[in-house]
Amino acid sequence: MLSTPPAITASQIPARISRRAVASALAPEEQAVELLFGKHLETNGEGLNFAPWPLVSREIHPVTTERSIDIGTSRSGLDAGLMLTGDENIVDIDFQVVWNISDLKLYLFNLADPPQTIAAVSESAMREIIAQSQLAPILNRDRGSIAERLTDEIQLTLDSYDSGVHIVRVNFNKADPPEPVIASFRKVQDAEQERDRVQNVADAYANRVVAEARGEAAQILEQAEGYRARVVNEAEGEASRFSAVLAEYQRAPEVTRKRLYLETMERVLGGTDIILLDEGAGGGQGVVPYLPLNELRRDQTGGSN
Repeated sequence: MLSTPPAITASQIPARISRRAVASALAPEEQAVELLFGKHLETNGEGLNFAPWPLVSREIHPVTTERSIDIGTSRSGLDAGLMLTGDENIVDIDFQVVWNISDLKLYLFNLADPPQTIAAVSESAMREIIAQSQLAPILNRDRGSIAERLTDEIQLTLDSYDSGVHIVRVNFNKADPPEPVIASFRKVQDAEQERDRVQNVADAYANRVVAEARGEAAQILEQAEGYRARVVNEAEGEASRFSAVLAEYQRAPEVTRKRLYLETMERVLGGTDIILLDEGAGGGQGVVPYLPLNELRRDQTGGSN
């Protein structure tokens, strides 16, 4: 069985080899590029690597280490954070771009000044996004979505440059009105909040009043419908009764006429007080000149109760 040879350290390399090669061990976060007369020859990862010197030179860079670039008024001291929104307002924005190296060869040979390029691309992408947005959402609820969109826009632009840069994330630190007008802007916000509160109160009142009016209207309609149905039913009943009486009258006119007369007199006289007096003998007056018969009748009725 073959055995694994022991690891060789730089101190164990023979002198004749060490004069022609340079050995180096790379950390996990590092990569190295080998240059032959200044031209890219190879990219090496972690572990022990050899580069024949002086024909081949080497550059070692940390590729997974996160680096950051701050853009904004409060961080850079310039006006980089002042941006124009889609509704023609100015907003002061501070944000941080965190990045690392995805391809060391492209990073070293395609960009003259990578940090400056990343900063310029990031600021340009942010200005484009802000120019398409309204001020209120930027200050309140859209920071997360803007940061995600900005990350994609920066990465897309850098990829078109073959930059070898990977955008890890964007930290949206601040979005405020410019410092000279921030006090006035807060007053406007307070007024808008008060307006919204009053509007909500008015809407609640309107909804309550409208609901009550609709309920009353429905009640009136139901009452009208009931009245209509009652009147129609009564009219139909009267018409039916009249038709029935007419039929009876046509069969026996005299009897029907007399019955109708008696029924009518019963309805008319049924609710009145009537006192019948018999005439005296010989055609004389049967009562004294004044006799309160109604009061006597009322006293008799009360006494019987």
